[in-house]
Amino acid sequence: MAQSQNTKVDFTIHATSMLGLTTYGNIMIGNKAFEFYNEKNVQDFIQIPWTEVDRVEASVLFKKKISRFVIFTKEGMHFTFSTRDNIKTLKEVKKYVPEDRMFRSLSFFDVIKRGLKRLFHIK
Repeated sequence: MAQSQNTKVDFTIHATSMLGLTTYGNIMIGNKAFEFYNEKNVQDFIQIPWTEVDRVEASVLFKKKISRFVIFTKEGMHFTFSTRDNIKTLKEVKKYVPEDRMFRSLSFFDVIKRGLKRLFHIK
């Protein structure tokens, strides 16, 4: 079983981790780290210290709903999560990650448009 890195927990919520196979568990946001613990397998956990977080990107639908968010680390890894209330979760994350490191990810149409521009060398 993993030892929590946090000395104080600010927020806990049920979540889904989309790292490889989908796993269900709880997210704990505390003063030292972002932590995910699997409900059924205590050996399955993710701990990301706030000092290792590079940026956070949210997938926004219709300018209102956040379907999931991704945490990118300084080592180049990324972890995708979805919670029951992603907006509230990201507000709690914002306490520890500066606002200039939180982004909205590109939509499907933005990716297609960018690809076509690069394909045809349009500025």
